[in-house]
Amino acid sequence: MPADTLRGLYPAIQPYESGHLEVSERHSIYYEQCGNPQGKPVVFVHGGPGGGCGEKSRQFFDPEAYRIILFDQRGCGRSRPHAELEDNTTWALVGDMEKLRDMLGITRWQVFGGSWGSTLALAYAQSHPDRISELVLRGIFMLRKQEIDWFYQHGCSLLYPDAWAAYRDAIPAEERDDFVAAYHRRLTSSGESERLAAARAWSVWEASTSCLYPNPGQISAFGSEHFALAFARIECHYFINRGFFEHDDELLRNIDRIRRIPAVIVHGRYDVVCPVANAWDLKTAWPEAELQIVQGAGHSAYEPGNTDALVRATDRFR
Repeated sequence: MPADTLRGLYPAIQPYESGHLEVSERHSIYYEQCGNPQGKPVVFVHGGPGGGCGEKSRQFFDPEAYRIILFDQRGCGRSRPHAELEDNTTWALVGDMEKLRDMLGITRWQVFGGSWGSTLALAYAQSHPDRISELVLRGIFMLRKQEIDWFYQHGCSLLYPDAWAAYRDAIPAEERDDFVAAYHRRLTSSGESERLAAARAWSVWEASTSCLYPNPGQISAFGSEHFALAFARIECHYFINRGFFEHDDELLRNIDRIRRIPAVIVHGRYDVVCPVANAWDLKTAWPEAELQIVQGAGHSAYEPGNTDALVRATDRFR
């Protein structure tokens, strides 16, 4: 599609309400609402885990048509406490989404999630299918071992050897047979400088590979102390625990629970963080879903082709 016909993000908006919801004795999650208070409810499920929401997260939706809900998952963004791993699991987050929906008085909502956000969106939808009006998913990630190994052990390293070198060199040679375990030891160590160095190396690796063309601003942001500590610690915590799933292919096994939910899957052809084969596997198990493979796009939702497909999907469902 010619660049001049691509849909961009909606203009920047501010929340009309924000606050914190206490979801456990330890955790309080930040949430906000923007757009039309009487509009169709949609919840934005951010990536990572540990990524948090940003101002642009509001802009995939027509603010006149949608009641837009954003929330920062446990331990990240504006949620408290920061970078906390205790009582931080996929199923705790699924429960948090239900608590938030109930607190806001919403019966059903559209769920929009990319990367890890697609993981959590699928887990939530399969747990509460009657609460979903539609699913809009991007950069499919199902937390299978093959997906973790591809990005953190061997695979993507062949495409980005320059960026991989810094990620690899943060770990001694004798520990490189399992990078996730080696990083986990450092990210949970008692030494603050050791935790931060590992967090920056982990986070910058992902930022360096998320766009078809390198995005220096994103790489710099991912390397900041506040972001990197939550992002790396929480991601690694989830990955070493295999997403807290009982089965490696749990999200594929449970497709029957959501088969009838209208769904659009958007995936960049050249996504090297979450390869398009992930989306193909999901589509194969779920032929009722619509898969759009975006040519000339990588992983990020802000790649022009990905943004275009996502905005068109939410416009269609408004």
